[in-house]
Amino acid sequence: MKAMILAAGLGTRLSPFTANIPKPLFPVGGRPLLDIIIHSLQNAGCESIIINTHHLYKKIDFFLSSRKYSIPVFTRYEPLILGTGGAIKNVADFWDDQPFMVVNSDIITDIDLREVYDFHLNHKYPATLVLHDYKEFNNVLISREDFIGGFYKEESNENIGYEKKLAFTGIQVLDPDILDFIPDGLFFSIIDAYRELIFSGQRLKAFIAQKHYWQDIGTPKSYRKAVADKMAPEAFKQAWPDFTFSEIKYDRIKGDGSDRQWYRVMAEDQAYSEAHGKQNDVPLQKLIMVDHGIRAQKAISEVDSFIAIGQHLYAMGVPIPRIYLYDKFSGLVFLEDLGDVKFQKLVLSTKDPEEVALYYKTVIDVLIKMSTVGVKDFDISWTYQTPYYSKELILEKECRYFVDAFLRGYLGMNYFFEDFKDEFESLAEKTLKFPVNGFMHRDLQSRNIMVKDNKFYIIDFQGGRIGPVQYDLASLLIDPYVDLSYELRAQLVDYCIKGLSKFFQINEDQFRYCFRYCSITRNLQVLGAFGNLIRMNNKSYFEQYIPAAIKTLKYNLSAFEDTEFPGIKAVVEEIMVSSATKERIED
Repeated sequence: MKAMILAAGLGTRLSPFTANIPKPLFPVGGRPLLDIIIHSLQNAGCESIIINTHHLYKKIDFFLSSRKYSIPVFTRYEPLILGTGGAIKNVADFWDDQPFMVVNSDIITDIDLREVYDFHLNHKYPATLVLHDYKEFNNVLISREDFIGGFYKEESNENIGYEKKLAFTGIQVLDPDILDFIPDGLFFSIIDAYRELIFSGQRLKAFIAQKHYWQDIGTPKSYRKAVADKMAPEAFKQAWPDFTFSEIKYDRIKGDGSDRQWYRVMAEDQAYSEAHGKQNDVPLQKLIMVDHGIRAQKAISEVDSFIAIGQHLYAMGVPIPRIYLYDKFSGLVFLEDLGDVKFQKLVLSTKDPEEVALYYKTVIDVLIKMSTVGVKDFDISWTYQTPYYSKELILEKECRYFVDAFLRGYLGMNYFFEDFKDEFESLAEKTLKFPVNGFMHRDLQSRNIMVKDNKFYIIDFQGGRIGPVQYDLASLLIDPYVDLSYELRAQLVDYCIKGLSKFFQINEDQFRYCFRYCSITRNLQVLGAFGNLIRMNNKSYFEQYIPAAIKTLKYNLSAFEDTEFPGIKAVVEEIMVSSATKERIED
């Protein structure tokens, strides 16, 4: 048996991700799909393979040159794409007098290719197409005797005698005689050759696959599903080596301010199900899958930081979800499921102020541990934004963000960064005057802290870098999602200073100095983020938290002399008295 893998396509439905890597080299479970297909053909007894190429063909050639297969694998470059039929005819010199197999390069399946080939050898018809029931693509007419009657949008009067429609899997076996129905050197679809064969009175046979796995990777959605299906069983094995599971289900869960997509992945206990039956409540094991999106650049991206920083913090004993499995190209990461209870929910549902204070002190203990042990052996190359909390970051990602996304974008006010430039410069410089530097989370607020079994866990750590612990403390204490009292905030600052004193020699006045300015920069960042999320991401949910953030900003600015930040203070006053905002803030 010889075989051909069709791999010349542009992969336009996967654009822009195919700009730098051809679709056949997209990894599934850590292996390029082309490699998976070659091994499947090799295991089926294939003696030689040819691959047609066009888009980024040199990368396919380079990949193949790095592999050592037990059978010859050739490529045939097409300067102009010839289509499925044209590609098969273009390698006519490769075929011999035996039936040959043709496989699309964008499918992953466990269909037994040897069984398909033997099926073809045992009938007299010129082609066998492997079909299956796949509702989305069911467009091939099939008779009761499993003969193919037509493709795609055939007229209804031509459907007589055909009882169902199935989908083509991208796997076919052809007799060499079919080459006579394909013109030389032209773009030509193999479907047109099949139509001509049927019109001439010849019959095509269907091999109907059942109880199999099949998935194409032609779109970002289908590629993501193929990778998830491959990774999920391994992730469960990593988490529970002795757990036997059957069906795996995905349940989309609501994210927050991020563009990433989140899923709860659930697997039933197969042994329990077999012993007690489906009618009983079958125990589930659960993981979280986060989808960062397919990689579009070579440079370090969010998923890289999520993985590297997450593994580092976990190894250092910081309470974060354990990462079990990941794929940096697809952007999928499987991690520990910490449940659904966020710290925000716990705080808002707790009536006893002393109990709330105790919760926050416990979280501050975690913050201190994260800052002090997280900085040890921290590699700044892990960061995808900036390695340090710097003046440039404060000016661009907090001050300018506040003006552009909140003042101008959300409120429609006619202000520009330059109107406050001197004040922003002063703010940035003073913020960095007395930092106690460690690992800095940069978004440590109540919605990024999970509660499970009376323990607190930190999530969304991918934006971590080296920076002042005072910033994370400010993020936690001025958090508009819970709006703590000013008195409790002051008590918790004292508690943090006392805790940090076990690790550093702390100058209390300098610590508070940095904390006050970090509170301002964090407040500006929060308002900028709210403005952006509401206006650009249509997440109006965050609008309810703006009044608390404005009120806190005004309060913290009031601690400074009248001559410090007069422009920022004035614009906050303007916001406070505006008819649209005043009522919400006073409420």
